[in-house]
Amino acid sequence: MTPIKDRRITLIGGGGFIGHNLALRLKSLGAEVSIIDSLQVNNLLAFSSADNSPPNRDLYLAILNERMNLLRQAGVPMFVQDARDYHVMSRLVQSINPQVVVQLAAVSHANRSNKDPYSTFDHSFRTLENALDCSRGRVEHFVYFSSSMIYGHFKGGMVTEETVCEPIGIYGALKFGGEKLVIAYNQAFDLPYTIIRPSALYGERCVSRRVGQIFIENAIQGMEISIAGDGSDKLDFTYIDDLVEGMVKVIENENSRNQIFNLTYGESRSLENMASIIEEHFSKVKIKYLPKDKLTPDRGTLSVDKARRLIGYEPEWPLEKGFVKYIDWYKGLARAGSFAQARLNIDY
Repeated sequence: MTPIKDRRITLIGGGGFIGHNLALRLKSLGAEVSIIDSLQVNNLLAFSSADNSPPNRDLYLAILNERMNLLRQAGVPMFVQDARDYHVMSRLVQSINPQVVVQLAAVSHANRSNKDPYSTFDHSFRTLENALDCSRGRVEHFVYFSSSMIYGHFKGGMVTEETVCEPIGIYGALKFGGEKLVIAYNQAFDLPYTIIRPSALYGERCVSRRVGQIFIENAIQGMEISIAGDGSDKLDFTYIDDLVEGMVKVIENENSRNQIFNLTYGESRSLENMASIIEEHFSKVKIKYLPKDKLTPDRGTLSVDKARRLIGYEPEWPLEKGFVKYIDWYKGLARAGSFAQARLNIDY
């Protein structure tokens, strides 16, 4: 075991949903945490741009500012730097001198990736190569965030880390290519690594327009919920706290070195299951069904048996518990007036 306390850990792309939650947890355990982030991808600069008018923009800016405030209050330094700039990144990593680097910088949305492959390559693969090259010979442990999308269609409804990967579309292909590059740096330069495969994340302060987030926001505003397909598609919905605690295990346990782990709840639920929880909390919500995107694979459960066995990972947040906590957080935002234009549809 390697103690978290006083460990120098740098999160590249750490200003995002996963990163800021992980940084806060590691800091609470006594780690010396720092973040490198350009704040351009799905973050403050993107949502502040006059060229960008996403749904609930003002809400997302408020959420993003809350992230920054929490990080400042916790004393986590933020270096605002574009990870695509190799030479500046190299000097910055050298000056910070981390023992652990966690690579999170990426376009973390499959649909956006498939529509804009150049930007996805630039912000996902180029940033990874730079992070790897800045880490070789300096860093004790490199952690790469991949995705469940690298598996493609789940045959039999469940996958393990040994399942043959057949990704569909740009996003899955780039994530799988990233895994191969991480392994290659280990082969060529002995850079110890861990590859993480999360799935269907949800939780407080996410602005990525993931399915659970859209469901709740639409329900609060009295809008329809759209389900792609007939609702039977299953995802291994994972509450952010489970992933974060899994990452603590990865960093502190040497059994994680040079391994690949699924870090999910480990039990899939259907979109219909998630929608039914919404209906319990928003009685007037209406659901419509749309054709499924051809680039969306048939998924299911990611086995977490390997993570249980090697690093003691024990997820604690089933959808019925974690999603309700997430709904309650959103209701608090609505009560506080964060949904300025919302047609509130909350059953208190």
